[in-house]
Amino acid sequence: MAGVARFVASSLAPAAQRFAPQAAAGVLRQVLEIAIDGYQRFPGAEQVAESKLAKSSGDAQLAIDAVIDQHIRLAGLQGFVTSIGGLVTLPVALPANLTGLAIVQARMVAAIAHLRGYDLDDPRVRTAVITCMLGEEGVDDRLRKSSLPTSPIAIATAPVFDPELDRLVAGEVVGELIARISGKRMALTVTRRIPLLGGAVGAGVDGWVTYRIGEYADKSLIRRIRRPIEP
Repeated sequence: MAGVARFVASSLAPAAQRFAPQAAAGVLRQVLEIAIDGYQRFPGAEQVAESKLAKSSGDAQLAIDAVIDQHIRLAGLQGFVTSIGGLVTLPVALPANLTGLAIVQARMVAAIAHLRGYDLDDPRVRTAVITCMLGEEGVDDRLRKSSLPTSPIAIATAPVFDPELDRLVAGEVVGELIARISGKRMALTVTRRIPLLGGAVGAGVDGWVTYRIGEYADKSLIRRIRRPIEP
């Protein structure tokens, strides 16, 4: 854990400086592709959603609850999120711990979207998925400051895909992810003399944030009739 924390801390400053909106969008596209399509031993969002739905006898809400519970547990497994199916070898320009958590959280939100009837191949839906990763407080704060123009449900059901909005959201999400890792690093620094406590703090922070994101996605992505993308 200490080695991971040092790596993350040393990576924060250059990572924050490196991400222009276009670069952030590229990183989030990589994260979403892995989360939605899967990678090696890491099943994709639709596969996870359908598995939970089958085990819930077709009850979508029970399946969503199971998806959230599963991903809270995954987020708390520090070793897992730094090595998902060879994750450390992926050319994703973020620290491994941050990337692992982003993929876990993105897959959770994408699985919820699928269970609510959204098409995960639709770029509008993909933008809505990453918007949900800001969490309720993050979205509300940005709406008040006008740094985000609208909500995840409005993005998912917009008449057309807006690539500029996608880049804007990606920049906000990457910044939020880096800030969360920084905050967790500070908490771990406080508890570094007590290794077991430090591990519990790290797992607890990741699990709590994942829970909040899952609850927000569950509330935000209400079931809607799909509309085709206009040319």
